[in-house]
Amino acid sequence: HTGEKPFPCPQCGARFSQSSTLVHHRRTHTGERPFACPECGRAFGRKSTLATHRRTHTGERPYACPQCGRRF
Repeated sequence: HTGEKPFPCPQCGARFSQSSTLVHHRRTHTGERPFACPECGRAFGRKSTLATHRRTHTGERPYACPQCGRRF
C-alpha cells in the first residue's frame, strides 16, 4: 500500500499500480473490445463487464437489498 504507480500509459500519461489495470486502460485508446457476448455480439473491454451484461439475457439478479429484499 505504498501508493506507487509504476505503470504509465504511453499515450496519455495516466499511471497505474498494476500492469493489468494499464492493459484495461489502454483499451480506451485502442478501442479494443476482446470480450463479445455470444447472445447478441456486443463487445466489451473487460471480462467482468461482459459477465454483468450477460445477466440482461438471463434475467439473473444476484443481489438483494437487505432492507426490502428487492433483487437487482
